[in-house]
Amino acid sequence: MRSLTGLVTMAAVAVTLSGCTDGPGVAAPRQAALASHADRDVGTTFTSFDPPGSTLTLATDINTRGQIVGRYLSAGKTHGFLREADGTITTIDYPGSGFTVAGSINNSGTIVGWYTLPTAPAIRHGFQLQGGVFASLDPPGSTFTNALGISESGEIVGRFCTVAACRPVGNGDFRGFLFRDGEFTILDVPGATETDAFKEQANGSIVGGVSQSGVEGLFIYRDGDFKTFALPNGKNITLDSGGTNARGDIVGTYCDLPGICLVGAPGTHGFLWSSGEVTTIDYPGARATAALGINEQGDIVGGFIDANGQPRGFLVSRR
Repeated sequence: MRSLTGLVTMAAVAVTLSGCTDGPGVAAPRQAALASHADRDVGTTFTSFDPPGSTLTLATDINTRGQIVGRYLSAGKTHGFLREADGTITTIDYPGSGFTVAGSINNSGTIVGWYTLPTAPAIRHGFQLQGGVFASLDPPGSTFTNALGISESGEIVGRFCTVAACRPVGNGDFRGFLFRDGEFTILDVPGATETDAFKEQANGSIVGGVSQSGVEGLFIYRDGDFKTFALPNGKNITLDSGGTNARGDIVGTYCDLPGICLVGAPGTHGFLWSSGEVTTIDYPGARATAALGINEQGDIVGGFIDANGQPRGFLVSRR
């Protein structure tokens, strides 16, 4: 296994999130505007990793035990993976699949994600892996399901599409969902073009991405109530995936350029939203960085494009 560890400094800037309103799990700034302050040193260790033979690695979530899940490409096939805290990596493939992604892991070790079958490669199904047993899941009529998050109580959130040929994320084909007690609840932010549910917080609040009036920002949903907010300076986020933890911290990815924001595109950066501050996360020397998962200790996982153009996974240890 290849790894790179180094100490870096991340700059934290206090900001007002445009369009932000206080909601469940959100400590939004209450001032009309907050001036930036001096850069704050945050001692962090960045570690890169790749499953053996991988030509593309992306980490999607991390639990309190330091277990990381994600996806990797090897010999033209996409596999899910589980990385233990000691660095041991196990491949995850849904039985009979031609494509598997592990999207989230809770503290009990239950994993959710999505897969395709070789006979229907354009149709993606969600799955749950618990105790070595796989179970498939799809909202009614779905042709493309991404199970992106699983809570400690086993509730699953994600996004789905029902058209025959789903366009890339951000074009308006996806809706969010919550799977609880064997039933699906559809999540649509009122007036939004697209809603994508990422993860669920300990208090039951669901965090996700939303496209409204050409702005790709964040939402928090709880007890039937949606609150939306955007990053400062018109920075659009990626709607593919993001993360949150029990403390209410949120991680995701934003783009320098306007328009639909995609993971891995040049000029993308990870971000941490915590207690009203947005911190940019860039892997040292990377061409692009995406942050997708965060645990209760504040450790963050995601992916980056290195100087040679290689997509790799990373862990940011912040303890």
